[in-house]
Amino acid sequence: AVVGENGAGKSTLMRILGGIINKDSGEVIYKENRVDFGSPLESISAGIAVIHQELSMLPTMNVIENICMGRMENRFGKILWKKLESKTMEAMRQVGLNIDPYAPVYRLSISQRQLIEIAKALAINASLIIMDEPNSSLTQTETRQLFEVIEGLKEQGISIIYVSHKIEEVLKISDRITVLRDGKYIGTIDSSEASQQKIVQMMVGRELQREKVRRKYVPGEELLEVKNLTGRRFHDISFNLHRGEILGFAGLVGAGRSEIARAIFGVDSYDSGEIRLQGRPVRFKSAKQAIQSGLAMLQEDRKELSLFMGLEIWLNIAISSLPRLSSGGLIVQNRVNTLVEKFIRSLNIKITSPEFPVSSLSGGNQQKTTIARWLATEPKVLILDEPTHGIDVGAKAEIYKIMRELAGQGMGIMLISSELPEIVSITDRVVVMHEGTMTALLDRDHMNEDTIMQSATGSVHESVTNKS
Repeated sequence: AVVGENGAGKSTLMRILGGIINKDSGEVIYKENRVDFGSPLESISAGIAVIHQELSMLPTMNVIENICMGRMENRFGKILWKKLESKTMEAMRQVGLNIDPYAPVYRLSISQRQLIEIAKALAINASLIIMDEPNSSLTQTETRQLFEVIEGLKEQGISIIYVSHKIEEVLKISDRITVLRDGKYIGTIDSSEASQQKIVQMMVGRELQREKVRRKYVPGEELLEVKNLTGRRFHDISFNLHRGEILGFAGLVGAGRSEIARAIFGVDSYDSGEIRLQGRPVRFKSAKQAIQSGLAMLQEDRKELSLFMGLEIWLNIAISSLPRLSSGGLIVQNRVNTLVEKFIRSLNIKITSPEFPVSSLSGGNQQKTTIARWLATEPKVLILDEPTHGIDVGAKAEIYKIMRELAGQGMGIMLISSELPEIVSITDRVVVMHEGTMTALLDRDHMNEDTIMQSATGSVHESVTNKS
């Protein structure tokens, strides 16, 4: 395994090994030979397959075409579909995937696409498979399936470089762990001799203590009230959010948490129910109306729904605040620069220059850029949908600190998270959902991982909460 914080250089190093970018200096020894791949094709031909964090698939083409792309065997210009089908089925069998080989990829789940990428690597007889954050979009069940596939690949004699920042899973599945920090090699340790604390210390250069003492929280005035809200994938949801409160939303994938947030924020419509903001009935018809009323929402899929990947970092931060940073219809650049510098500094966003496109940043720094944009709008209510998804432990600690500070300043925060330790450690109350219904509303004295999971799976329905 290769681990490190976002921006440590993990993916860049893997791109060098995959022939995608050129190294500046140094050597790569592969199978006792010095190699210098000038293209992905050279790397593939040598038996190295790279599975990138952002899956490189052609969604409108079928499974066979995606697995055999560049190796579509033909005779006299006619593709040998039966032969390719047989090769595809064998590769899928090795990863435990049983789907129609002629199905277009866009119809498949993320986990199925992930397994297809691994099957593609097996189809080229790869002896080394590099997996860059392969389970960043997978559920716990799908992740377990991936780990079983990895064990099977090891038994076949296939070597794996597993890139991740999730230390618990790395300790489970790896034999050795190499740590990078700020583009430098820190060290390699046998997994049997490693601990989570040791790896974190190597990653961040310091000990990172998990905060066990909760902040003092006294409920303030009611900011947001939701009564009997019903819409697509959620039914009869009621809760309130107070000033200075961090209200968690827990549940399994598909429970309807994100759909509720999108309905409140005016992105999606809802069928019935009532939303009150500071006692006033509201029903936003657009995100613009919600923003103007003091709401902000960081959506889970930052690249598709939040960031403008081709635009500069400064513009991604300032874009939602441009009206108040302008005068006479013209942007006042000094105001923009002051705002951007403030949030780059306060959120510790690691950049080369604010003029660079946001696509140049690591995943964690892209996420912090999105958070900076919403904080710049000075919201009363901040909705965070999986804000630490794809972010390393150091960046998570920084975001937790920011959330506590914002709540301490009187902001109301709705936190949607699939990580139970995160919910338990940072929220004041938690709404638990199961298949679109609300199964529990727990205060901090009654929430723990077991209780939340029982409610999230529909085993228990309860309401233990401080209503004041």
